[in-house]
Amino acid sequence: MAGFRLTKAYTMSREEVREAARGLAAELEREHGVRSRWNGDTVNITGAGVNGQMSFHDGMIDVSVRLGLLASMFEPVLRSEVQRYLDTYVS
Repeated sequence: MAGFRLTKAYTMSREEVREAARGLAAELEREHGVRSRWNGDTVNITGAGVNGQMSFHDGMIDVSVRLGLLASMFEPVLRSEVQRYLDTYVS
């Protein structure tokens, strides 16, 4: 199973980083048809061939994504989208 992991340090407030994480989850839902489910400061993302988790704690946001065989060919695009979002909305 292919996948990737991205981390980014943040100095924003907990509520601001939560709002940024909500925005990323919503964008992934809209663009890729995945579903998200929150549990505290962690959101689990699932969809066809996609299983991921995004959490934030101790000044670090952590995104881990596992991709099935067919979804793995979109790994560079998905990784780039998530990295772009983090670079734009998380500081």
